Amino acid sequence: MDVLDAFQSELAASTDRLVATVARLSDADLTAPSRLPGWTRGHLITHIARNADSLVNLTEWARTGVERPQYPSVESRDADIAAGAVRPAKEQLADLEESAARLATAFRDLPPRAWSAMVGGMRPPPHPAWYLLVRRLRETEFHHVDLDAGYDCSAWSDAFVRRELHDVMVCWPREPSPISEIVVEEVKDDHKHRQVWRGLGSGPVVQGDARTLLAWLTGRSAGAGLRVMREGATGNEPAAGPLPAPPPWLIMTAAPGLPATPPEEYP
Repeated sequence: MDVLDAFQSELAASTDRLVATVARLSDADLTAPSRLPGWTRGHLITHIARNADSLVNLTEWARTGVERPQYPSVESRDADIAAGAVRPAKEQLADLEESAARLATAFRDLPPRAWSAMVGGMRPPPHPAWYLLVRRLRETEFHHVDLDAGYDCSAWSDAFVRRELHDVMVCWPREPSPISEIVVEEVKDDHKHRQVWRGLGSGPVVQGDARTLLAWLTGRSAGAGLRVMREGATGNEPAAGPLPAPPPWLIMTAAPGLPATPPEEYP
């Protein structure tokens, strides 16, 4: 299975899980707040559906070579979300399923050459079309958690966590940061492994497992279980104070330096 098949299989499973959650929600449930400030669950479900349609626009750009914006404008995007947020649960569920099916078909029918075409979202940088699969998985998995309807970060697959933590780190905000290093600790084949991201800013070192780090860095957990160490510390030294606030989560379009041709795996 190449990376395109793997991503499409992962996306199909992610979409099925999201649809199953939304199918359990009532009209009243959709008026309740999501985890995103100012948005109800209805806003969020509508956003996910319209995101699918916006990515169909970008697959069309990749297929034809004719530039087609992801959304006509920021204002029209916001207006569509506001208008759709108040619909009944049954209508929202159907919209979610139908828009996801349109996107799945667009991905399935994209010619091999088109996966390397450069497209651009609402935010820079432009990226090859194969990365649209990564972007859509980011939408379905993060926003599934944001629905606050029983799906949490523990449900993220290891592949999703590895990929998204990589992209968060390579897109680290290039501005003063309260963290100097991120240390990712994992156990593989009964052995401990560490990956260190240095030069992030000034301040303490934050250590922990990939899943907890990703949830904290993207604003989806308070970081319980992470450890704070002073810069340059070694061994089991005392904690270097409370966990700092992470830098504001960068809403990513694409990681920098992506290969034009779909790689054998990513990252």
